[in-house]
Amino acid sequence: MWQQLCAELKDSNFTVLAIAEESRGAETARPWIEAAKPDYPCLIDVDHVVAARYGMVNVPQAVWIDEDGRIVRGPETAGSTDHFRRMDLATRTMAPEDMTARLAARAAYMDAVKDWVRTGRHALDADAARAALPEITPEIARADVHFRLGLFLREQGREGEAAAQFAEAARLHPDSWNMWRQAADLDAIGNSGGPAFWARVKALGERPYYPPPDLPGFPAGAIG
Repeated sequence: MWQQLCAELKDSNFTVLAIAEESRGAETARPWIEAAKPDYPCLIDVDHVVAARYGMVNVPQAVWIDEDGRIVRGPETAGSTDHFRRMDLATRTMAPEDMTARLAARAAYMDAVKDWVRTGRHALDADAARAALPEITPEIARADVHFRLGLFLREQGREGEAAAQFAEAARLHPDSWNMWRQAADLDAIGNSGGPAFWARVKALGERPYYPPPDLPGFPAGAIG
């Protein structure tokens, strides 16, 4: 969808900068990037620096930055919804009505981006944009340190010690699905799409996995 967006806005001084939060590096991320055949830049952030600096906790999230380098919308869910929570786990399929709603929300997000680029709508003023940025608490800052230490220890072959650091990062920053899923994909706590993931999603209760952005066309709250 990002390639289509860039194609539509190619004459509007707009681009997408995609960043893969992937600690396994280019070997893992490159096939996904090449499959998308992007015309826009794609970076691989092995240390999750961008997520830490911007307060990103999940993917896909996006930040809108204007031509002056000012954040006009902070990190928010970029076109995804919680409809996946009603997936049939045996068949890994979603009901047609949920797929339709999910695709409609994605289209609504793309329309909002295009509207912003062409008219300036949906951009927040400086005070509102600043107020909307996520707070980086001392606990979140420590979680990032534990996460990076876990990455270092794993590179040294010290998987058990790494797992303990990843677990502490998840405890300190439970809202960071980026940290949790990356640790799971590194085999520290199990496959990121397996039973542990679904148990963690279920434990959210009424809280959303993908908090909807304050944009037209998005369902409010969790869908589970």
